[in-house]
Amino acid sequence: MECRETELADRLKSYQRVYAQVDLGAIAENAKKLHKNTAERTRLLGVVKADGYGHGSVPIARRLEGLDYLFGFAVATPEEAHALRAAGIAKPVVILGYAFPYSYEMLAREKIRPTVFSPRDVDALEEGARRAGRPLTVHIKVETGMNRIGIRPDREGLSFVETLRSSEWISIEGIYTHFARADEADKTSAVKQLETFQEFLHMIKKELSLEIPVRHCSNSAGILEMPQANMDLVRAGIALYGIYPSGDMGREKTVLRPALSLYSHIVHIKAIEPGESVGYGGTFTADRPMKIATIPVGYGDGYPRELSNRGWVLIHGRRAEILGRICMDQFMADVTKIPEAAVGDKAVLLGQDGGEYLGVEELSELSGRFRYELGCGIGARVPRVYTEKGRIVAYSDQNYPWM
Repeated sequence: MECRETELADRLKSYQRVYAQVDLGAIAENAKKLHKNTAERTRLLGVVKADGYGHGSVPIARRLEGLDYLFGFAVATPEEAHALRAAGIAKPVVILGYAFPYSYEMLAREKIRPTVFSPRDVDALEEGARRAGRPLTVHIKVETGMNRIGIRPDREGLSFVETLRSSEWISIEGIYTHFARADEADKTSAVKQLETFQEFLHMIKKELSLEIPVRHCSNSAGILEMPQANMDLVRAGIALYGIYPSGDMGREKTVLRPALSLYSHIVHIKAIEPGESVGYGGTFTADRPMKIATIPVGYGDGYPRELSNRGWVLIHGRRAEILGRICMDQFMADVTKIPEAAVGDKAVLLGQDGGEYLGVEELSELSGRFRYELGCGIGARVPRVYTEKGRIVAYSDQNYPWM
């Protein structure tokens, strides 16, 4: 929700337990850098599935929609696509996952592009389009090595393309594939997938005299390190949010800016003596006098329980080690060496605090999680605050209905 800055300053007082801050300026800057890394004619498809990887799909789509090099947005489900349309997003929306037949009429009516790959769905696609009174625009998925969804790049796949082309209720706008291993240092597998896809495109053109206008295969890793795979579109996903797809990715050419921070505040501080334990199961026992702080955030908010006894939180620009097991709604941290720590002080769970930084990559490695998971896992009870150039411009706090 957009708001006046004074209104947001007041609302922040109600977010003391926890809030996520999303830098829309960083996301726009990352989009610009990613586009600069592609061919001049290539446009971006901004991937905002899973609520924009936990950052917030609607505020992000609103911020990026005006970019002239942005083709549109990609989501995973019809419901995610509809949410963008309901928020006023007008640019093309492509569903990358399977759309079930119940959604076809709505997709045609709202000009949302489903991914198609199965002959058994053609009749239902046509029926949904007829009920909506307009053709359904689709993108064809081609299986080249991921073995998830998609048509095989063979005679049977060619027949499927011809079936779609011959339908008066289906309009083929795009065709794409997806790299399975482009985020690895060795690009042999990704190059093979690209070649397979290109060969199938050539087969379609030669045997069906059909050149599908929108072709795409690059994901974030492809954008960063496979310029030969640019084509008409590239799909900017995790990199849009300032996170590199893997530790194998080079960072020198395209320096991304992380967009997500997570904040809380200290609610209690107490001294413990040697021999006293902390948290469920007593998995940490003090061997010296210590001062511990309680932070009112836990795995119920999407904060990884796997950071128990191994993670950090930043307080006054210094690292405080997490002690004991992270609970559903709280965890404890060692502030013995931060004597000025006091109840009410800000705790940075993710982001920058002075000269210290806790990033998604570090926390994911510590917790044994995939780096895509952390943002996606931040729950609905965590308000989001959206900023640009240091100013608060919007918020999302669906679980604060009384405000």
